[in-house]
Amino acid sequence: MKPDKYIKGLSYYLKEAKTPYHAVDATAKILKATGFSELKETESWKLKKGGKYYTTRGGSSIMAFVIPANGKLEKFSIVAAHSDSPTFRIKENAELSVSGKYVKLNAEGYGGIILSTWLDRPLGIAGRVFTDENGIKEKLVDLGTTVVIPSLAIHMNREVNDGYKWNVQTDLLPLFGGEEALGSFDKLIEKAAGAKKGGLLGKELLLYCPEELKVWGPKGEFCSAPRLDDLACAYAGLSAITEEGAAKGAVNVLAIFDNEEVGSLTAQGADSTFLEDTLRRIQIGIGAGEEDYYKAIAGSFLLSADNAHAVHPNHPEKSDENNRPFLNGGLVLKFSANQKYTTGGKSAAFVKKLCKSAGVTPQVFANRSDMAGGSTLGNISNAHVSLISADVGLPQLAMHSALETMGTHDLSDMVAMMKELYK
Repeated sequence: MKPDKYIKGLSYYLKEAKTPYHAVDATAKILKATGFSELKETESWKLKKGGKYYTTRGGSSIMAFVIPANGKLEKFSIVAAHSDSPTFRIKENAELSVSGKYVKLNAEGYGGIILSTWLDRPLGIAGRVFTDENGIKEKLVDLGTTVVIPSLAIHMNREVNDGYKWNVQTDLLPLFGGEEALGSFDKLIEKAAGAKKGGLLGKELLLYCPEELKVWGPKGEFCSAPRLDDLACAYAGLSAITEEGAAKGAVNVLAIFDNEEVGSLTAQGADSTFLEDTLRRIQIGIGAGEEDYYKAIAGSFLLSADNAHAVHPNHPEKSDENNRPFLNGGLVLKFSANQKYTTGGKSAAFVKKLCKSAGVTPQVFANRSDMAGGSTLGNISNAHVSLISADVGLPQLAMHSALETMGTHDLSDMVAMMKELYK
């Protein structure tokens, strides 16, 4: 049993996609290499039959689509995923001096983090900056492995193994350097951006775990990596849309949104107009009428792809008795009575039919009835564009840890099912 053929590609993708900004950049590069052309939201769109395009918003969300060969608007086949993961964001005024001997960085939590997993491991800093260069210029930066968040020795915190509660402001600030590092952080950013002294106008910097994907297990059946939630699903959708091409009667769409981990309430999140705006501009770009758009929406399908909780080997009791997935058991179809997931009887039937056509078997997930689950992209984006939708994901362990784990035989099943949707 060897890891499926997409694991190597995922490994490269994760290595490049250190932040949502880098994820969109890596996605755009793959799209360009496979024949997609960039469209700017600030420019007019001229769309061709069978044309392949993408557009971005906010530097951290991206929408790719393929026009049918006949150029007609009959329906949309949409895969949605997200580019962000729980981490720490560096505050604007970052440097904090400690007794004149250390310099640490002021940071705040982003999303629902398993805090302890970020301690005592070398961490990188990356993101985007804005520099003053005959106007405002946006640049991606990666400072590399730059900081560590040291834990307090057990001799000074005897309760650490007895349910210690971490404080983000006091326990989780990263150590940047010694006394000579004071005043050097912005200079380091300027150098990384190739900006002149004092030319740094704005920055959005995040911590990232620099570990690369590692395959392990007696038969290579598992892998661990940062940001599997949800870049593994984003990569699956990217693989599917670049491999499948134009459908006969549908506009194929891949939507990768930022800010899912903090509620999607941004201009580039799933709770924005990004999806609706893009679909409308596709309608206009191919010359379809208003009635054509509404007919297409009524016949469209949204696959909301965000990872799922696999049964934990040490805590199987945390999973539902018979609606629970395992690593390497295949992609997961997610259900929720309170509509945290959008899957219903009709959409589940459609996904199962896609799986059957792809030759794969889906697993099923539902939370224990006495445990609340989180929401994801489907129900949020449906508030703007109402579509028949289902929620799916890849089974994984340690969701929202700095380092997460999944099986190496599930990714190809997800790609295969998504390719059937795009057909």
